[in-house]
Amino acid sequence: MSLQNEIDLGAKRIHTDGYALSIGELMSLYKDKEIDIQPEFQRFFRWSPDQKTKLIESILLGIPIPPIFVSQREDGVWDVIDGLQRLSTILEFAGLLRDTNNELKPASSLNGTKYLPSLEGKYWQNDDNPELSFDQVQRLIVKRSKLGIQIIKKESDKDTKYELFQRLNTGGTALTEQEVRNCILVMINKDFYKWLSRLSQDENFKATIPLTDKALEEQYDVELALRFFVYKSISATDVNTTKDIGKLLTDKMIEFAESDEFNLDTEESNFKTAFLLLNNSFGEDVFRKWEPLKNKFSGPFSIAAFEVIASGLAKHLGSYCDENESIEQLKNKIKSVSIHKTFTENSGSGKRASTRLPHFLPLGEQIFSNENKNL
Repeated sequence: MSLQNEIDLGAKRIHTDGYALSIGELMSLYKDKEIDIQPEFQRFFRWSPDQKTKLIESILLGIPIPPIFVSQREDGVWDVIDGLQRLSTILEFAGLLRDTNNELKPASSLNGTKYLPSLEGKYWQNDDNPELSFDQVQRLIVKRSKLGIQIIKKESDKDTKYELFQRLNTGGTALTEQEVRNCILVMINKDFYKWLSRLSQDENFKATIPLTDKALEEQYDVELALRFFVYKSISATDVNTTKDIGKLLTDKMIEFAESDEFNLDTEESNFKTAFLLLNNSFGEDVFRKWEPLKNKFSGPFSIAAFEVIASGLAKHLGSYCDENESIEQLKNKIKSVSIHKTFTENSGSGKRASTRLPHFLPLGEQIFSNENKNL
């Protein structure tokens, strides 16, 4: 197929429209539930008070604001797929934004800025202290200001909005890759998102992944839970085919969320069993480096160790149980990972997941299989 044919075919998958709407009209659409901002998304977008203030300042000063991208659902409602924080900031400031319980969130106030220092402490409307409120003129300036709306129409390919969301929200500093995945997952299958998030709070799982507060805030624990299921379902060939682990994680996540064959009860039981065994073996040390000469584990949590141990155990979970003899056997296998030649040659600084995993997935299967009971 020629390049032009590919372009023509790809363009047919996307049907768009675009026009400008006033902020007042967008407020009305939100109140009438004709535009949907998933409340779950709000936890992933972490604008500071200063960033929120700068947006309102830009509107007041007439500085152009990037367009909002929406996807039209079958029922005609618009799902916001880019511009979530911008629209949420405006709605929160106006006292209109609702949380996951459909309760109104407290209206936010502004900070003073270089150009508008008098914004300090201002609210959209403060009945208790009118001096801290926008006046009618200022509210009308905001409501009459227009934002560009780019619409992905319902005739578009069903995967278009997920692809667009990922492209628009990846590469900057606003969201991590897993936060983007979480948002996509909410759009596809909110129950699956809730299930995966709940698993990431499993006590045994949390005990084995000593992460920093920043990593937890950026949903790295949810990503590790997802990786457990992905590693269980893929081979080295899958990794060699894509070379993009982030895309592989996203594609497999979507596949799981849309599949009737991915049994949540069975997979949850496997997950909990695996991390019960791992926690009962070495607890928070299980994914650290074993040093035989010092007879101890050292260093921080190792994603490389996680790749070998989680993938190997997931594929051979039936070979182990929570009994002393089995736990001792599992301990020996875990210790053997970080001193294995394949592991030492393919881990460490500069080794990407796309180059590690084709070695580590087979290594995990080899180490944790029944055939290696003597390890």
